[in-house]
Amino acid sequence: MRDPLPRGGLIRKLWIAEAELYRDHLLRLDLDSRRNRFGGAVSEQFLKNYADLAFSIDSIMHGFIVDGTLRGVAELRPVGPAARREGEAAFSIEKSWQSHGVGSALLGYTLLAARNRGLKFLHMACLADNKRMQQLARKYDAELSFDFGSVVGEVTAPRLTPLSLLREMIADGYGFATAIFDVQSRLLIGEH
Repeated sequence: MRDPLPRGGLIRKLWIAEAELYRDHLLRLDLDSRRNRFGGAVSEQFLKNYADLAFSIDSIMHGFIVDGTLRGVAELRPVGPAARREGEAAFSIEKSWQSHGVGSALLGYTLLAARNRGLKFLHMACLADNKRMQQLARKYDAELSFDFGSVVGEVTAPRLTPLSLLREMIADGYGFATAIFDVQSRLLIGEH
């Protein structure tokens, strides 16, 4: 069962052309949210550079969008040798949108994407004092281990099925159409 999203919010895949939206989102994160996302204090220049590089060929990013503004992001990347079928997930959610089910919904989309790419394990690292992330990992039955002041959650992704592929294809089609409308809206607003 999926938690309902806050009113007016939607989750969809992000495309490389939306790197600027991602950069703006990262820059809006408060200091604690930045620290939790990146494992320590980071500068604004670091965030700008990270946003430029985040959309690599093997990453999949889902965004939580409210009224055309990106408010939360889940990143999925394969890690290690392909034969190990492992990935890493990372989350950033602006403070005013935390504790509203956004992280849980983003993780659901991330697990579906991991499943459909044959990833067997999904690692989620967080600082030891990041209770929200630990709670989210527990919700999806992650095995948590403590390691040098941080916590690593490991979630096993189920195998892909024709239905799981169809679910992602439908979500992607809807998300792509929404992205096109978002771009058109920004262009029209920019013309006035």
